[in-house]
Amino acid sequence: MIGFLETLLEDLVEFIFSTSGLVIVCCSLIYFIYKWIVSNHDVFAKRGIKFIPPRPIFGNFSDFFLGRKNLYAMVKDLYNYMPEEKIYGMFELGNAKYMIKDPGLLKQILVKDFDHFFDRGVNIEEDQDPLISLNIALINGKKWRDIRSTISPAFTVSKMKTMFQLVCECCSDTIDFLASEIKDGKPLLTNMKDLFGRFGTDIIASCAFGLKVNSFRDRENECYRHGQELVDLNGIHGLKFLFLLECPKIFKFLRLSLFSKKFSDFFKNTVWGIMKQREKDNIYRPDIINIMMEARKGKLRYDDSQQEKEGYATVKEIRIGEGMHHRKITDDEILAQCLTFFMAGFSTTNICMCFTAHELAINQDIQKTLLAEVDATTQALGGKPLTYEAVQNMQYLDMVVSESLRLWPPIPTSNRECTKPYRIEVDGTSYSIAVGELIYIPIVAIHHDPKYFPNPFSFDPERFNEQNKRNIIPYSYLPFGAGPRNCIGSRFALMEIKAILYYLLTKFTFEASEKTQIPIKMAKLQFFVNVEKGFWINLKPRN
Repeated sequence: MIGFLETLLEDLVEFIFSTSGLVIVCCSLIYFIYKWIVSNHDVFAKRGIKFIPPRPIFGNFSDFFLGRKNLYAMVKDLYNYMPEEKIYGMFELGNAKYMIKDPGLLKQILVKDFDHFFDRGVNIEEDQDPLISLNIALINGKKWRDIRSTISPAFTVSKMKTMFQLVCECCSDTIDFLASEIKDGKPLLTNMKDLFGRFGTDIIASCAFGLKVNSFRDRENECYRHGQELVDLNGIHGLKFLFLLECPKIFKFLRLSLFSKKFSDFFKNTVWGIMKQREKDNIYRPDIINIMMEARKGKLRYDDSQQEKEGYATVKEIRIGEGMHHRKITDDEILAQCLTFFMAGFSTTNICMCFTAHELAINQDIQKTLLAEVDATTQALGGKPLTYEAVQNMQYLDMVVSESLRLWPPIPTSNRECTKPYRIEVDGTSYSIAVGELIYIPIVAIHHDPKYFPNPFSFDPERFNEQNKRNIIPYSYLPFGAGPRNCIGSRFALMEIKAILYYLLTKFTFEASEKTQIPIKMAKLQFFVNVEKGFWINLKPRN
């Protein structure tokens, strides 16, 4: 019997490695992989729910992954596929998702029924990489609630005021450098993405880590180089990022890491080294590291004694677990949140500033109105440094930034994962959403829908004046998300963006150059929002 089995096994191996055997094995493997990929393509059909017919592997995103459409265009095509429907099925790679188009439904899901949708659908186990798995933007369940409630007091108005001086110091240093680059009063042709990337590096290094970095004079400093590594999602790095978001199990199985060992070591050594030095020498500095050290001791508290006037785009903090912020945050959790802050400074804020500068350069009438407000603010300060309150009182600046975030949202889509069985009624039809199924929020498509924003492709800050902004339909404007799981750093991002624009416009105007792409075209095969030919603008010295 044993001899028979040995003979059978030998014949089987010989067959597999023969030409015909290899063909059969490969075809079988391809067949089983194909069946696995399309195994859930009938999920909506079984329930009688309308859906966009998917293609194997890419689902409904083949035009994006094959480089035929940019991400903005892809999202809007999916949004407009069924113009009259408020909810229907779609597929992103192998993931079935519910497209939610109606602001009323978004309010119900993101706010009223938040307890059913408090995860983002990215399931990374903690032992994979704490830098990512403990990130406030990606973490799930009770761990997210604990960390969010613990660090929310770090982003109150009072905390922003204490950091505002640090932001202004970086802005002043940058303006001095740019002024030194001007020759004979001629405009300075500038790559705005590089300019704002270096600007952001200096601000994040100062406000997060207490480091004095001048990325304009020391152009290859470690903070800037590693920041660029974070946002470079081309090639293998981009593929790993895709696996992390869409196929975390494959990401773990292949033992992939999103960051290089060199970057991880740099970041860990920087954060932990600063914390140890401050504890040893009893150093206080009003920055994120100090706030996180307070949280580690369980001493971080909400301390806003009064409400300040804030920008339209600022999302309101909904305090999850009010009494839970006495919890002590761990060192790994601190590291992950510092990384979140570091990444945001190199991606979303940079994108917003680039598009805002571009729109001001090609809309000189709007820039002229903004310059008048900048000059009025400078005059009112009477030679004193810019203050947080002065920035908050710049109404037209807020209108310009709010419109930039509408027309060019840095985060064009968002997801939520169903965490409890859910049923929703939509125009008389009942939809059942199971645990683990995903909601797709097409932010850029809603922002560009003429039903909510007439003439949507026109850059018009007047949409956000005191009278018109009252008419904006709630939850049709989502640059920082909505509900308890909104962007925790919206206050800081807006403060940074406005301060940088103010300082630049006190000394320069933005002018279109020969390299300025008009009309601007979005880049394809980019996971972060980007444009084809870069953001090239002339900085013209003001008299």
